[in-house]
Amino acid sequence: MALRIKTKWHRSNRSERNKAGSSKQKTIEDLAGVIAFNIWKVSQETYKRMEKEGFHFREDKQVSDIITEVIAFLVQVADRMVYGKIDEEERTRFVTALAQELGKTLDSNLRDLFGKGDYIQPFFNTLNERFADYAEFPFEDNQPSYGAKRYLGDKIAEHMKATDNKWVLEQVIDIEVPEALKIVQRMVIDVMGLRERS
Repeated sequence: MALRIKTKWHRSNRSERNKAGSSKQKTIEDLAGVIAFNIWKVSQETYKRMEKEGFHFREDKQVSDIITEVIAFLVQVADRMVYGKIDEEERTRFVTALAQELGKTLDSNLRDLFGKGDYIQPFFNTLNERFADYAEFPFEDNQPSYGAKRYLGDKIAEHMKATDNKWVLEQVIDIEVPEALKIVQRMVIDVMGLRERS
């Protein structure tokens, strides 16, 4: 996945505002915003690569459902990575800010695509359901278990069952998840300063 990800704030000498903004202490919400931005990009790229590989998407709703599933999985990965490395109050704020940022981004994109509607609450409902489901799977050494990857693959395959797509599960487990994890894990470590906290 050839994505350019943002993990640092731009330090510019062009204005006092830029100097002040890049040097001030970042809040947990600021950090979550950077991670959310990149999770959104990775989720979109996952869909685009599947399309290039010949998987057919018949409608935009199908695409938004698949992006939502990838987001839910990656939010879970980010949460599990910070677990035990930041305190519980920070972790709650982090996951809440992450979900809110991604909800706003999804809402804005779906309004452009489908017009007015309530897109945030269904997104949060899916996120909450997936959090409960993914909690059943182990996560060790920053790696989701095979069961968690399989669960994501099953959910994406469900959304694609109306199309004549074979090998969805294999594509997700063998290609999409490793590519997404490579980017998201490195980004969460860098943005959250997890190397220093280990």
